[in-house]
Amino acid sequence: MSDELKKLLEQVHDGITTFDFDSKKTPCIVIEEKKYDDMLSKIAGESLSINTDLNILQDGQGNVFVEIALMFSKGNIVEKFLVNAKTDLVFFESLAKTSMLALSSPHSQYGKENVFMIQLPRPEKAQDALEIIQNALMPKNQK
Repeated sequence: MSDELKKLLEQVHDGITTFDFDSKKTPCIVIEEKKYDDMLSKIAGESLSINTDLNILQDGQGNVFVEIALMFSKGNIVEKFLVNAKTDLVFFESLAKTSMLALSSPHSQYGKENVFMIQLPRPEKAQDALEIIQNALMPKNQK
């Protein structure tokens, strides 16, 4: 395993999950409770938009990581999460299907309370990202 791959694996966010919301598997990023509360306190009651970027990193050997960058239009908030697409492919499949992303604290009841939902403005971007991820997960010699 290369040093670069080890470094990426160490940076992977461990709060990646999905939950059932309106009978749809919905992708969710669980963040530390204090950070979650601070974020919500800055944007509560505000009308805002959230720019969501999916930056795909691949090595051609079947390892794919996605940096999810969330830039909030209010509150001066920028959050970045590194996700291992090999172990959390279902997260990206559900993101492509629902065009929704949830943020939650560890003590929330997913899909019921204290969950911040983000509607992606351009669903085709998540679908394009999923296609790139799926293709990149296969090493070049297996295509």
